[in-house]
Amino acid sequence: MKIVAIGGTGLIGSKLVKKLREQGHEAVAAAPNTGVNTLTGEGLPEALKGASVVVDVSNSPDWEDAAVLKFFETSTRNLLTYEARAKVGHHVALSVVGTDRLSESGYFRAKIAQEKLIKEGPIPYSIVHATQFFEFLKGLADISMVGGKVHLPHVLFQPMAAEDVATGVARIAVGPPVNGIVEIGGPEQFRVDELVRRRLASLNDSREVVSDPNARYAGAKLSETTLVPGKNAKLGDTRFETWLTQPAAQIPRAA
Repeated sequence: MKIVAIGGTGLIGSKLVKKLREQGHEAVAAAPNTGVNTLTGEGLPEALKGASVVVDVSNSPDWEDAAVLKFFETSTRNLLTYEARAKVGHHVALSVVGTDRLSESGYFRAKIAQEKLIKEGPIPYSIVHATQFFEFLKGLADISMVGGKVHLPHVLFQPMAAEDVATGVARIAVGPPVNGIVEIGGPEQFRVDELVRRRLASLNDSREVVSDPNARYAGAKLSETTLVPGKNAKLGDTRFETWLTQPAAQIPRAA
């Protein structure tokens, strides 16, 4: 089966393509650096020719409110248009657990708009809501700096390894469209501030993490369970302490 991965050279996309190829599928990595641009349509007709499934794991290069909204709306409209012409039978999109509860955030308003286009579009679909990735914990600290300290809320979340995200998305991609949302998450629950503190310690990063009930996540206020998947979520296998021992947890140092 031919499966086209939009954003197929990125963190999740590269793992997804590898897994699908190992399963015997013709997996195509489609991204600007492979000649496929979903914003302009460049390369899309050629990439989608003969495809049964399109999996969109791309992300906006710019998280400014207007830019990210333009990215997801334009990209998704183009994908659905070209998919209809190519008679693609299944559109899979990677999104985030809690997206519908994070509309204060410009980024998540853009994800909500993306999901709405997919739901109202002509292609049978599956939307995969994943929890946060272990790989982004340091990045979460970086965007949560206030006055030289990392300010994060003491709320629950259930992050997962990027490898498990790719496994979950691959499973949905080779199955029938659900025409709805499927949730995936990690095997353990943590407190956001506590786990980021542990991640920074593992990197010998001395920044202080402050538990702040008013701290926001990508601009949105969180409740206790905003970031937690429901009881029917499919959980990955990789525990945080195991992930820390893997190469994925090592951040390359600049030369």
